[in-house]
Amino acid sequence: MAMTKLACVLLLALVGISMVATQVMAKEAQFHLDNAYGPGSLKSYQCSGQCSRRCKQTQYKKPCLFFCNKCCAKCLCVPPGFYGNKQVCPCYNNWKTKRGTPKCP
Repeated sequence: MAMTKLACVLLLALVGISMVATQVMAKEAQFHLDNAYGPGSLKSYQCSGQCSRRCKQTQYKKPCLFFCNKCCAKCLCVPPGFYGNKQVCPCYNNWKTKRGTPKCP
C-alpha cells in the first residue's frame, strides 16, 4: 500500500515538472521570436539587407526599398516575409503618411 502511494506521488511530481518545463520552453520560444523581429531587433547597418529581403518579390522595388530603409532606420526592425506580418513591429506598422495610409511596406 505504501509503495502504491509513493508511486502515485512520484508520478504526479513528474507530471507537474513536465508541465512547468513545457511552459518555460514556450515562453523562451516566444521571446526568441519577438526578439528576432520585434522593435529594436536590428542594428542600423542591418537595415539594407533586411529591406532587400522584404522587397525582393515586389514589382515596385525602388520605392519599396526607399521606404523600407526609412522605416527600418526609425524602428530598427523589419517584419518577416515579403508582405504583411507587420504586427511584430508596431512602429513599422503604425507609421502613416499624411493621408493616413501605411508608410512602411
